[in-house]
Amino acid sequence: MKVVGITGRSGCGKSSATKFLAGQGYPCIDADLIAREMLLPGSPCIAQLQEKFGADIADENGNVRRRLLADRAFATPAGTRALTAITQPEILHRIETRLQEAEQGGAELAFVDGAVIVGTPFEARCDALVLISAPYDTSVARICARDGIAPEMARRRLDAQTPIETLRAAATHEVVNDGTAEQLAEKMHAVLQQL
Repeated sequence: MKVVGITGRSGCGKSSATKFLAGQGYPCIDADLIAREMLLPGSPCIAQLQEKFGADIADENGNVRRRLLADRAFATPAGTRALTAITQPEILHRIETRLQEAEQGGAELAFVDGAVIVGTPFEARCDALVLISAPYDTSVARICARDGIAPEMARRRLDAQTPIETLRAAATHEVVNDGTAEQLAEKMHAVLQQL
């Protein structure tokens, strides 16, 4: 089974591309969703995170106070590295489990959608990497519409992400999502033919 990464910056339309692939019947694993699952009550990561970032990052019911955790973890490069060291092995394990399930189910092609693939151990697991990109201003407008935030905040968020040049250098395919949903579907169909 071929494993294909789908990556891109915020507002590029990565979710729309993955939704198209899922609609075509391909297994699609959402790495960002798995990352959120890691913080649900009962996750083995929570105790380790509390040890590193403070017991109060989770309430009495075991719910992680995400904003508090983010504030503490992203305050320093060392904090960010610690967060990654705690959560990444479990995220990769869960992705791997789902890929094995897809393969056992007879899939010949499986997609893993993740904003952060390039530069992680998972990048080497991908047989191909599809970058979904969009013009900067288009991405800003989409982020504002999706999250109800000001353009200034959207730009700040985009500027903090992996530079498009870095993603482009790692990608085996690029789909520029600068048109309609139908045009994106056509472009994704063309990529499927190449894969």
